[in-house]
Amino acid sequence: MADTTRAARITQRLHPFGETVFSEINRLALEAGAVNLGQGCPDFDAPRFILEAAKEAIDTGHNQYPPMPGTPVLRNAIAADFQSTTGLAVDPDTEITITCGCTEAIAASLIGLLDPGDEVVLMDPVYDSYRPCLAIAEAVGRSVTLQPPNFSLDAQAIDSACTDRTRAVILNTPHNPTGRVFTRAELEALAEVCRRRDLLVLADEVYCRMVYEGTHISIASLPGMSERTVTMGSLGKTFSVTGWKIGWAIAPPHLTAGIRAAHQFLTFDIAHPFQHAAAVALQNREAYYTELHDTYLERRNLLCDGLEKAGFGVYRPQGTYFVLCDHSHLGQPDDITACKWLIEHAGVAAIPPSSFYADPRDGATLMRFGFCKRIETIEAALERLGRL
Repeated sequence: MADTTRAARITQRLHPFGETVFSEINRLALEAGAVNLGQGCPDFDAPRFILEAAKEAIDTGHNQYPPMPGTPVLRNAIAADFQSTTGLAVDPDTEITITCGCTEAIAASLIGLLDPGDEVVLMDPVYDSYRPCLAIAEAVGRSVTLQPPNFSLDAQAIDSACTDRTRAVILNTPHNPTGRVFTRAELEALAEVCRRRDLLVLADEVYCRMVYEGTHISIASLPGMSERTVTMGSLGKTFSVTGWKIGWAIAPPHLTAGIRAAHQFLTFDIAHPFQHAAAVALQNREAYYTELHDTYLERRNLLCDGLEKAGFGVYRPQGTYFVLCDHSHLGQPDDITACKWLIEHAGVAAIPPSSFYADPRDGATLMRFGFCKRIETIEAALERLGRL
């Protein structure tokens, strides 16, 4: 019999991460017939205008390779949208790169801008791709933990975490999974640290259109920050097309050069017709953004109120479509056990967030629920939780 040990080998860089918690919970939820409020994937379709735009793009011949940085019509639309929200004018030819979702924007930025051994400060809990992407780039993560109940951004703690090898900070606002929308004062304090220490900022802003309290501020718009910031976004969350994987990175030319150097060998380009549809979606959509806000605010309040009635300690989010809860009343020893128990005993799936922390114990008392679901789905989950 052939020895398959080496064939099945996972590199030491990625071995610690194993199967994502999303995959495991989704599989268990499917097997149990649970109502799934775990993964941030809407259970409703995208608006008709973007679907029709994609069909038109296919029918009119946009089916071959687009330019490596992205099709010009989309880069122009992103530049216009970014200027309208930040006041910053960017060159779509030299400062915008279309990526395979924001996840690739993160990976390409880390691979293209960091050298092995460079350090990056993370604000735990973090989106679970950050650490594997750091590992691929052979960079080192240094974690500062956002503490409940307010999950405030502590610029002094970030400053203290830096060493002479620190090269960058990853900033996510609105923040997944805590739901914090960082204030101008918090961002200005972070900007001061970054300017003084000559740090890059990789700003993950995929939830920028989902803000219920406070105001989203792009850190690139603060004085002295545009030249050291990569602003990353995506279409999937805002327009409920998570399967399209249309993302982007906005950065000055000297940073874009590194991002594109990695991007051209990671994916080279992204689905051409969806890029044309994305350009249509980003143009003159204020009425849609208002509807999006109202839709998710209603769902946030419905879910948070129901979770509180079911005994959870709810950290009501200011933004995103996720809510963190304390599950202590369930009497389970940690978040993974509690989430599996909830699937088995209540038929409801949530995400255990301990994998979002450098020290899993920091997330052991928490669960993450998503409200990017139909009202009927949320009500069905709450009805099941009410039986507990």
